[in-house]
Amino acid sequence: MPATVFTQDEVLTGEAVALDVQPLGFFLRAVGALIDVLLAIAVMMLLTFGAIWAVGQGLLPSSTSGILTVVVLVLGTVVLPATIETASHGRSLGKLAVGGRIVRVDGGAAGLRHALIRAGVGVFEIWLTFGVVAALAGVFTPRAQRLGDLTAGTASERTRLPPLPTGIPPLPPQLADWQRIADVGRMPERLARRCAQFVRQAPAMAPAARARQAQLLAAEVAPFVSPLPPVDPETLVRGAVAVRRDRELRALVLQDERLAALTSRAPRR
Repeated sequence: MPATVFTQDEVLTGEAVALDVQPLGFFLRAVGALIDVLLAIAVMMLLTFGAIWAVGQGLLPSSTSGILTVVVLVLGTVVLPATIETASHGRSLGKLAVGGRIVRVDGGAAGLRHALIRAGVGVFEIWLTFGVVAALAGVFTPRAQRLGDLTAGTASERTRLPPLPTGIPPLPPQLADWQRIADVGRMPERLARRCAQFVRQAPAMAPAARARQAQLLAAEVAPFVSPLPPVDPETLVRGAVAVRRDRELRALVLQDERLAALTSRAPRR
C-alpha cells in the first residue's frame, strides 16, 4: 500500500485524517502579537496607576509596592493573555485583528493548559528578549510557530480565508455535439489556467477588453484543439475549458471508483 504524504499545510488528527488548514503567516502573527503586547502594556499601566493611587490614599501599605509590582507583571504577561485566549477559544484582540486563532497541532481547540504554557514561555521569548527569540523561532519553523507554540503543541491557523473562486460556466449549448469528439488534452496546464481565469472574470470585463482577451486566448488555444469548431473566439475558449474540466472530473471519479473496488476486494486479516 503506498505511503500517504502530508503537506505542511495539512494537519493530521488523532484518527489519521488530514485536514487542510491554512497557517497564519509570520508577518500577520507578528502584527497580532504586537497588538496583544500593546494591550497588555496598557492594562499593566492602568493597574500600576491604580496601585499607586491605593498606596497614596493609604488603602494599601507602602511596603506592598514590591509585591504589587510582581502581581501587575504576572497579571499582564501571563494571567491576562491566558485568560483571554482560553475564554475566546484561541483568539485574542491581536489574532482577531489579523484573522487568526490558536489551535492544537492536531487541529483541535486549545485549552487553558496550552494558553498557560504559551504565556509562560512568552515571558522569556517576547517580554525579556523584546520579541527577538519569538521572531527567530517563527522565521525558522514551517508554520511560524514560536517557542511557546512548540512547547504547548499549538499553532496559529487562518480564520479569515479568501473566498473561493466562482465556478466555470457550463458548456455552451452549440458545442454539445462537438464535445463528444473534441480533443483538448494537449492544452498546456498554464494556458488552461489562464483560460479558466478569463472565463470566470469575463462577465465583469469591459466588452472591448473581453473581446480582445478572448481573441488572444483563442489564438493560443486553437493549435491544441481538434477538431476546431466554427465558433467565435470566446465560445471556443469557454468550450475548451468546460470540456477539460468535465473530463478531469470524470477521471477523478473513475479513479475513486477503482480505488474503492480494490479496497473492497482486498483480503482481510
